[in-house]
Amino acid sequence: MTRPARALIDAHALRHNLNRVRQAAPNAKVMAVVKANAYGHGLVRVARILLGANAFAVASFEEGLALRNAGVAHPICLLEGFFDAEELALLNHYRFMPVLHHESQLLQLEHSQDSSPIDVWLKVDTGMHRIGFAPEMAAQMRKRLEACPQVQRIRMMSHFANADDTADMTTQQQIDRFKSLVNGWGLEGSLANSAGVLGWPQSHVDWVRPGIMLYGVSPLLGKTAAELELQPVMTLSSRLIAVNRHRKGERVGYGGEWVCPEDMPVGVVAVGYGDGYPRHAPSHTPVLVNDERVSLIGRVSMDMITVDLRTQASAKVGDPVVLWGTGLSVEEVAEHAGTIGYELLARLPQRVPRVEIN
Repeated sequence: MTRPARALIDAHALRHNLNRVRQAAPNAKVMAVVKANAYGHGLVRVARILLGANAFAVASFEEGLALRNAGVAHPICLLEGFFDAEELALLNHYRFMPVLHHESQLLQLEHSQDSSPIDVWLKVDTGMHRIGFAPEMAAQMRKRLEACPQVQRIRMMSHFANADDTADMTTQQQIDRFKSLVNGWGLEGSLANSAGVLGWPQSHVDWVRPGIMLYGVSPLLGKTAAELELQPVMTLSSRLIAVNRHRKGERVGYGGEWVCPEDMPVGVVAVGYGDGYPRHAPSHTPVLVNDERVSLIGRVSMDMITVDLRTQASAKVGDPVVLWGTGLSVEEVAEHAGTIGYELLARLPQRVPRVEIN
């Protein structure tokens, strides 16, 4: 019998969330962001489920190549562009669309001997101040790209810094800066991430780039995924492998930090930080046993956690446990652990089997 820790990937929920993007941005093309192994859900699997998208976005050449080798024919955008001339020579062959965000990339492109032109995304820094050309440099970069025989089609892109907060007018300032360029040049543009899709409809322009919302996680502060009509795609599950009775005063786990306040049952679950469960999750972090909430107690181990079963007196070995997903949002678990849902999903290791359902 195999170890019970599993990541259940709900294909129906994934398609539902893509449809939610379509509902929110009906006039825009959808570039589904599947970087970081599709936020931990499985790169190729997710791309095959999301064939209704218009394009895919990844972080690197290697991620794009994995999609091509799996037979995915959609346009693929490399969000960080290319990193060296060796990759540049293969962009046309694999029909990758690199993001150009730094002059060093443009210089390599201008000096390339490859006669096959490629489509590119010109990234403008409208306020994120991470990567991208300053708006006042954008016109010059566009002219150089138009004069470059290695370039076929130019599109424009930027990225939001604070779009998760719909009360922060920084986002509107970024939208205004971006539109002043795109509208004047007549080029297709992409600005909206997941938060933009749901919180800033004026940002949709020609393409939207949903990421975290596709996986059923809220991109907006103060809004739950359910309130935004998103469905969780990943359910991290396992089972109880032991139910033990401990006496009042006995200590549980490494360091003995948690002390039994009374005689009580303690459950042991086959999951730990080696499976991506957050090591720093404190006692009282919620866990579902038989679809009912119980509390994590003691330190998280590499392969196991312990839970308080005082409210689940009939729980037994083999009973199902949900660490996050259906019935318990990954955002709530992340908040207890002092992190964000993005990290918990993306850090799920390969040793946890992904099992597609629906």
